[in-house]
Amino acid sequence: MAKNLSKQQRGKFQREIWGYYRHCGRDLPWRKHLTPYRILVSEIMLQQTQVERVKQYYPKFLKTFPDWQTLAGASPGKILGIWQGLGYNRRALHLQKTAGEVIKKYDGKIPKNPDELAKLPGIGKATAGAILAYAYNIPLPYIETNVRRTFIHWFFRKKKEVDDRDILPFVEQTIDRRNPREWYWALMDYGTMLGSLKKENPNRKSKHYARQLRFEGSTRQTRGQVLKLLLKFPLTLHQLSRKTNQPQTILRPLLASLSREGFLEEENNHYRISR
Repeated sequence: MAKNLSKQQRGKFQREIWGYYRHCGRDLPWRKHLTPYRILVSEIMLQQTQVERVKQYYPKFLKTFPDWQTLAGASPGKILGIWQGLGYNRRALHLQKTAGEVIKKYDGKIPKNPDELAKLPGIGKATAGAILAYAYNIPLPYIETNVRRTFIHWFFRKKKEVDDRDILPFVEQTIDRRNPREWYWALMDYGTMLGSLKKENPNRKSKHYARQLRFEGSTRQTRGQVLKLLLKFPLTLHQLSRKTNQPQTILRPLLASLSREGFLEEENNHYRISR
């Protein structure tokens, strides 16, 4: 299909997406009481994590860290304690580092320049586009999994390998420039519906599609176990090996990596969460 959509094509697509949203749009906590801070927190939480799980953690996180200052000034241990169970713990420290940079460099306001925003810890181009669309209603084209699924379903049904570079012009042409915030909510909800109803996931046609790696027995699982144990009290390498049932040869490089990332400190041969 040509990259330039006709007025009729755009209109048909937009009517379908808006129509679905009007009748079936989701009631999600991060779509209420909008502030740039709350939106950034929700977007980082939603990276690689199901909506239902984020719904459980989002209110608790905001209650403990209601603004940039409380998050930037908190200890890693306190943040990880609230984050436990949400997965991909690195995101929690990214959030804290971003809060510090927003206060220091941008006077407590998220930069509206997408390139600047994308350079903040844990954000990147796609998340920057989402944050600016939701926080400031800026009509920036961006792609994430549900947006991708919607456009592949509508415009690339016969194509086997779809590159995001092929999708992006369609995203840009169809944005509702008067209301990009709700337009992206509508796209997300439509894509979620496709994911739940279609036996064949449209995203499998994407060149960027990758099955999620098995969690059971993975390094990610062991990292989570180690952090959960150390949130209670400091432990030696020997004690961690016994409690995780992992050999020390596996744990040493993992602990070194967690220390480099700012999660852990070592003191008197004991590992502890960074203070």
